[in-house]
Amino acid sequence: MTTKGKTIDAVWSGTWVADRLGVRLHGRDGDRQELTGLLGLALRRNPKRAHLLVSQVLGKHVPQSPETVYAAGYGLGLRVRELLGGAAADAVVLGYAETATGLGHCVADGLGAAPYLHSTRRPVPGLTPAGGFEESHSHATSHLLLPEDPALLSGTGPLVLVDDEFSTGNTVLNTIRDLHARHPRDHYVVVALVDMRSPADRDRLDAFAADLGARVDLVALAAGTVELPEGVLEAGGALVAEYEARVAAAPAPLDPLPLPTPRPAERIALDWPAELPDGGRHGFTPAHRARLEQALPGLAARLGAALGPAPGRVLVLGNEELMYAPLRLARALEQAGTAAEIRFSTTTRSPVLAVDDPGYAIRSRLVFPAHDAPADGPGDRYAYNVAGAGFDTVVAVVDSAGDTPALHEGLLERLRRHAGRVLLAVVPSYTPPARVTAPASAPASASATAAAPGSTPAPASTSATDRQEPIMQPELIMLPEPLRGPAFSSYPPEDVGWLLQDLSDIELEAPTEEREEAIQAGGAHYAESLPVEYQPSAAYQELYQDALETSAIRIARAVGTVTETVLTQRSPSPVLVSLARAGTPVGVLMRRWARFRHGLDLPHYAVSIVRGRGIDANALRWLAEHHDPADVVFVDGWTGKGAITRELREALREHQQAEGGPAFDPEIVVLADPGGCVATYGTRDDFLIPSACLNSTVSGLISRTVLRSDLVGPHDFHGAKFYRELAAADVSTAFVDTVAARFADVVDAVEGEVKELLAADRTPTWEGWAAVERISEEYGIHDVNLVKPGVGETTRVLLRRVPWKILARRGAGADLDHVRLLAEQRGVPVEEVDGLPYTCVGLIHPRYTRGATGADGKAVAAK
Repeated sequence: MTTKGKTIDAVWSGTWVADRLGVRLHGRDGDRQELTGLLGLALRRNPKRAHLLVSQVLGKHVPQSPETVYAAGYGLGLRVRELLGGAAADAVVLGYAETATGLGHCVADGLGAAPYLHSTRRPVPGLTPAGGFEESHSHATSHLLLPEDPALLSGTGPLVLVDDEFSTGNTVLNTIRDLHARHPRDHYVVVALVDMRSPADRDRLDAFAADLGARVDLVALAAGTVELPEGVLEAGGALVAEYEARVAAAPAPLDPLPLPTPRPAERIALDWPAELPDGGRHGFTPAHRARLEQALPGLAARLGAALGPAPGRVLVLGNEELMYAPLRLARALEQAGTAAEIRFSTTTRSPVLAVDDPGYAIRSRLVFPAHDAPADGPGDRYAYNVAGAGFDTVVAVVDSAGDTPALHEGLLERLRRHAGRVLLAVVPSYTPPARVTAPASAPASASATAAAPGSTPAPASTSATDRQEPIMQPELIMLPEPLRGPAFSSYPPEDVGWLLQDLSDIELEAPTEEREEAIQAGGAHYAESLPVEYQPSAAYQELYQDALETSAIRIARAVGTVTETVLTQRSPSPVLVSLARAGTPVGVLMRRWARFRHGLDLPHYAVSIVRGRGIDANALRWLAEHHDPADVVFVDGWTGKGAITRELREALREHQQAEGGPAFDPEIVVLADPGGCVATYGTRDDFLIPSACLNSTVSGLISRTVLRSDLVGPHDFHGAKFYRELAAADVSTAFVDTVAARFADVVDAVEGEVKELLAADRTPTWEGWAAVERISEEYGIHDVNLVKPGVGETTRVLLRRVPWKILARRGAGADLDHVRLLAEQRGVPVEEVDGLPYTCVGLIHPRYTRGATGADGKAVAAK
């Protein structure tokens, strides 16, 4: 950390963590100073480990002299060249995204004539992966190998694998195992800035190489181990939670006030050479390197001219995987003496706790939304040690895929608050011509030894880094990014991402009577078709509006209560995952409350769950790849008898047994829990939630979800339709806007209610389930799925199914006006009863066939 022109890091940047958690670094030969010069310590909340080793020379989290960053990697490359001797001419270098992309480039430069490739998280349409692997880390996604030349990895010369640190070695061993099965070779070299393996891990590498029948060498700047005291994971998690809670509770943002006259970001015409790749995503050859070296003086001159004669302290800020190009630009500026001081770092998707203390490696962080849509998807991204560092000028370098409106509204806007001047340099994203060759597959003998999803990885030691090791796949399965409005749904894109596939062009609707007959006859499942979308009458629309005006403040209070309970008891930074579609308006509202009350920008996704068939397993895999499962909070609108609550718990148990890894919390949260089925809720009153009155027109114009084997394959998300044609009747955004407008009115009430709830016994009573069983027996209905308790479920019976009768609690008032209206329109009797724990219950006839009659002699089929 620095002030204007003055370094103030007088103590080791791992002291804060070491003092509080007892974490210690030990040099391999007792030389701890070598390690502490390269590494600091920080914390993050992670299910596997709390500490994070922060490199001082990588150019990722800590701004550093470009020459220092480049020299570290280049020097490692020289050592590899010396190790390989004449074989260096046949070597290929492979780096790991996102952290080691620039480091791998520098190692390849030191080797001289070696081509370079790094893994990537950015899928390229039309370009078939040549391989890849999965990382189950909370901020990581699928890693792809996308070389423009498919033969790049098929040679027999030495393969040099570069990562920022070598800990347990699982990442590298799995990579070597998979690639060796495809294209065997005699020699592998592993390169890292630091080697932090335990003695057992070193022995394991030796045994692995012997079994493989190949030589495996390791080259690192320094070596040692990390000492972790017993209970450090729990203690670290508690420490992170404490500091995150302080930030969440802060009355004002930590950013300084805007500059008096903030200057807009200035775009620089960089004039990057045509067809020169921006990095090693698709391969970077010695010829590319020669072209870059030739172009660098001119590129630096254009940057220098834009900076002017007195730019002050300058930070060149790269962007996630784009590390090498901005590093070389920064180094060229430094060599040209453009400014008194040039520093280099890059943004990252890795969330790390920031503590403004000289003995802590991450002094500050800027948080901004992702802007690289093809690679990132939604969520927060970070720039560390930039705020408060005294930079006069920041040059942000992105590729053209990241030059989006979100970049200007997010990162650049944040940078303007911390630097007198912000410049933007855009490097053209290089996309090779599409090819359609199939990925190479491993021989059968190799696939038995390669790690696979759900298998048990090699044992981790206490020196593991802040990464769960990836598991190499013989075949890579890429899950698509979430669908978002306006292309899919009428919600704003930031409100929700739908982990669904779009079936809008497929005819799925069937008459209600036909669906009911097929479902009860056992010939079809309710999720295999869709009911015809009910179009409410003018009288019903008016009833909805009246209900919304009456209950908006009641709903706002319940939204605030459930959200504050989640933030207090579940996670200070939850990932909201609503059950499509009834839970989605609630998830949107919870997200808006978190922003209104705490300034939080919570991720929110919608997934499909199907009674009797479980939750979408591919959606769970996507969530686990992109977020820490411990942060995921499943959200629904209300509970009836608790069938979906049980379905979710069982589905997550089966998913955990099948796939392993960190477990999702199966405890669902709901706006209303009249059934007494959950412990986290906004209210247990059974009242009219207006979003239950309508179908798609209050849920982003999205249909119920569909699960049918001819439409949903084993690697697909469940499906749904987007009813664009109903846009004129859509009230989805108006509904959440109306409720959110009442947030300010209920703040005090929510605070008091949350205190009471946290002190109360909220153990689920399952009173609703007992009532359903009693009603089922009394009315001769032997399938509890045909008993739909509560106002919300009763409404859906009247809209989607063939109802037999409605049971209403005697004396129920305005909350049932819409139910009575719907029942009258469909010719369904409403029977008032005593002792009903719900406001009403909808019954579906247990013996439905077209033209059948109920026990009262009335026709069952809807008129």
